[in-house]
Amino acid sequence: MKQLLFFGALIALAGSALAQDVMKVATVPPDALVWKDNPNIPKGGQVAILLGDPTKAGEVVVQRVKLPANYLVPPHTHPYAETVTLISGRVGFGMGEKSDNKGELAKPGTLFANPAKHAHYVWTGNEEAIVQVQFVGPGGIDYINPADDPRKKTN
Repeated sequence: MKQLLFFGALIALAGSALAQDVMKVATVPPDALVWKDNPNIPKGGQVAILLGDPTKAGEVVVQRVKLPANYLVPPHTHPYAETVTLISGRVGFGMGEKSDNKGELAKPGTLFANPAKHAHYVWTGNEEAIVQVQFVGPGGIDYINPADDPRKKTN
């Protein structure tokens, strides 16, 4: 019985240690960012991964997303909860399954927290904006209206 308790405690400690090892030490200066087209959002949007791999389950991901001026990411959901911080420019954060783009544009430094599977949309005004998005992978986006999904459009 003592051996069983010992091994149970050992497994619990090992699992806890593995869970804490999700975060890695990293320093990413802004001039080291590598911007790439993001096929998951409408043409013109770009992403730079600062930390993690968005394809891996359980991995902490930090990415920046560059949104051009006069841009809309139509209503969508994510399978994960996300925390978004506006780094530069001005962005509108809207809730719901239909976009109206009539809300106030947020200022840099604004934090937006969104629960998993909660419909929302994002738009910019007359200037480019950069947001930082943090979540635990795997990443994913599901558009409310499948016709809005740029991955299904042909050019």
